[in-house]
Amino acid sequence: MIKQKTLHQSTSYSGIALHTGVRSTLRFLPCDANSGITFRRVDLPGKPEVRALASKVVDVRRGTTIGEGACVAHTVEHIMASLHAMNIDNAIIEMDGPEPPIADGSSLPFWKVLKEAGTDEQDAEANVFIPARPLYVDAGVTTLVMLPAENPELRISCTTSFKGCPIDPQYLDIVINSDTFDSDICGARTFVNYSDLGQLLAMGLCKGGSLDNAEIIHDGAIICKDGLRYENEIVRHKILDLTGDLFLCGRRVTGHVIAVKPGHHRNVELAGLIMQEIAKQ
Repeated sequence: MIKQKTLHQSTSYSGIALHTGVRSTLRFLPCDANSGITFRRVDLPGKPEVRALASKVVDVRRGTTIGEGACVAHTVEHIMASLHAMNIDNAIIEMDGPEPPIADGSSLPFWKVLKEAGTDEQDAEANVFIPARPLYVDAGVTTLVMLPAENPELRISCTTSFKGCPIDPQYLDIVINSDTFDSDICGARTFVNYSDLGQLLAMGLCKGGSLDNAEIIHDGAIICKDGLRYENEIVRHKILDLTGDLFLCGRRVTGHVIAVKPGHHRNVELAGLIMQEIAKQ
């Protein structure tokens, strides 16, 4: 029997938030079995909480935001990806503001502190989603298909395409586990098209954005600090986002996901379909 896991000890990470530009601190805390992943706003009266579930998603523009009442947590996908890949079923993430640190634009800093904290098995069977039939999200430009897999693993086959990217399209087929996430996915950084920057700044966003935490696609090149970490870093970051968004179904996910030009909106839609399948079981 595969057991549930939580953190062995608490840990924290501080940094600048991408859109607000203010300093933000996260604290990752162990919690009881069958608790799931919960975000807690310690800066608000009563320290309200919201479960990390697709049914709690309130915004998917430029990231995945969950919320319930006064408790809103922006851009949770990079955190959720690390928790999913490390098979951490139960944890509380305390936030001292609405937005977590952007870190370096990837999951790597979160992954490092979680690895250092370690995990403990709990006396409860892990909840794992195993698709019994194909699930399908078709949004024209974006298509996501989840198929039953021969092995109890999460396999993602992803294709991306962005005009102006020096390597286009990009494709990667990978099985997500702690080893592959560590070596091939967690360091892939977020990116933005240069043509979108003006609009984002006019909206009062990206106040904390810089080449320290994002890559810019512009005129056939990718502008970034210290060079690309992977030749196909764009598709790897999309797989990172998808790994995090799928964990919003509330369970570890297995199956073969074929993703064509995925984005947060449709990733969350697929997580919602998984929740519907779980409710039928």
